Amino acid sequence: MTLRSLGRRTGEWFLLALFLLLTGIPLVDFLGRPLAGFHIPGSATYTQQLTFFLAFIGGFVAALAGRHLTLSTANLLPEGRSRRVAEFLSCSTAACVTSVLTYASVAVVLAERMQGQKLSFGLPVWVSESVMPLGLGLITIVFIFRASSGTIGRACAAALAGAVFALGALTPTGSLVWALAVLLLLATLLGSPIFAAMSGLGLLLFWWESTPVSAVAAEIYRLVGSPTLPAIPLLTATGFILAETAAPQRLVNFFRAMLGFMPGGVAVLVAAVCAVFTALTGGSGVTIIALGGLVYPILLADGYPERFSLGLVTAAGSLGLLFPPCLAVILYSVVANVPADQLFLAGMLPGVLLLVLVAAYGIRVSIKIGIPRQSFNSGEFLSAAWTAKWELSIPVAMMLLFGTGRASLLETAAFACAYTIVIACFIHRDLHPVRDLPPAIMKATALVGAVLLLLSCAMGLTSYLVDAQIPDQLLRAVKERIESPLVFLLTLNVVLLVLGSILEIFSAIIVLTPLVIPLGTAFGVHPVHLGIIFLANLELGFLFPPVGLNLLLSSSRLGKPMASLYRDVVPFLLILGFGVLLITYIPALSVGFLQLIGRG
Repeated sequence: MTLRSLGRRTGEWFLLALFLLLTGIPLVDFLGRPLAGFHIPGSATYTQQLTFFLAFIGGFVAALAGRHLTLSTANLLPEGRSRRVAEFLSCSTAACVTSVLTYASVAVVLAERMQGQKLSFGLPVWVSESVMPLGLGLITIVFIFRASSGTIGRACAAALAGAVFALGALTPTGSLVWALAVLLLLATLLGSPIFAAMSGLGLLLFWWESTPVSAVAAEIYRLVGSPTLPAIPLLTATGFILAETAAPQRLVNFFRAMLGFMPGGVAVLVAAVCAVFTALTGGSGVTIIALGGLVYPILLADGYPERFSLGLVTAAGSLGLLFPPCLAVILYSVVANVPADQLFLAGMLPGVLLLVLVAAYGIRVSIKIGIPRQSFNSGEFLSAAWTAKWELSIPVAMMLLFGTGRASLLETAAFACAYTIVIACFIHRDLHPVRDLPPAIMKATALVGAVLLLLSCAMGLTSYLVDAQIPDQLLRAVKERIESPLVFLLTLNVVLLVLGSILEIFSAIIVLTPLVIPLGTAFGVHPVHLGIIFLANLELGFLFPPVGLNLLLSSSRLGKPMASLYRDVVPFLLILGFGVLLITYIPALSVGFLQLIGRG
């Protein structure tokens, strides 16, 4: 075994240990509650600190793997010299930002050490905070190395990361800050991570106000304050573990046996299985990658036209984002401070509506071209249901635990992660617990780090925006131009559709939610209804040309040109757009059930 492979395996096992700890602590509390209220003292602090560690360790893993969240516009650049120049500029800019963040976080750690505060389990706070400068420093080094494949290029990137500190000797002016902000935006369009843009803009604005840049790093540490946040890495791990198993094939077999007798049964099964898998894994990207190559040939073999099949696979990847336990809903709940259980209850009917609309179009196409129906085979259905029972039981068990109040969201997520590991490693044995599980956790850690680092860096910028009363100014500007709530909602639909086609969904939630919430409140939109509108519009944005995320993923997975996919998704874009308008203008679809049960 080489030194590099040994280091990788050591890192994988270390991350697996962190995830197992994060899973085990809430489970002990959950299982111990019936036993005279047994719990681990300070368990909330343990899980919050583990999440904080995963944010920066995962951020480092994401940097190594090139998995930090970026704008889709970077994919439009052709291969060759232009792509290499863009990579140098984007990575060098990211290195400049993270080097300043490293310096700022060191200042925070030193200040915390002077205060001498300790966590509930006796560990000095400054020791825990030290993972922040360590992780950011390693990320800086990775970006310097990724800036170029040559020594000279890397030396130039390192020189730029060092030279940025010279700005501290200058007196900030409005024109200088705007010029640097434009450069930061340009680098972001070329592929620099969004977390670097968010934190870089925060650093610029605090510098302009003559506030120490350590204020940004201090805001980053607020990441540990949310009790719901640790559910994000657990649900992410659950999705990645499922994606590494044969669960997609078992789910396809189940839905085919159940729905194959209907007109358009195969099209309906594709929509249904994609919705379920997206809800379980948390994003359409994993669904298209895991299921695209599996269901696309099934559609063609059943006689569906190629254009319809491509459009359906691309569109179905985003179905299920409103269903429990989807990660996007959890993240919106954290950022918007709206209860996750209310969002899940409110999202069920709108989610079903979008799914039914797509399925109905599939049925119409099937009848029009005369695809023969299959007879229902009860034996085949029972056999497929029995084989897929464990995967199907995951969302059911989570809804029972969380929906009945028997477990908190964190405890439910811990149960789902542990339950999925048991299913994958010891029941189906799709994954070997020693050989296959640690690499799956490593993949999950990259996404966890990308999302949590973006969320933590957004806190610094959000803090400045609140202090500068930017949301209030935006609200006044909107109300001067728009008086009708209906016009506001239509404008919101258009803006979210366009931005949703550029931003990855986690980035969109973190960046846009703090700006949208005050506007929705001012126009009297129910906060839960606003959340469903927000998520449904982002779901639609995945299909919006020219750079919607599903278009990019489907083109890559199925080997089809992007331009051909544009026309293939138009019918689905129109159908889902109609559904989003219904969700937007009929609040009863989302909050009606909540009001019926007295929770709206």
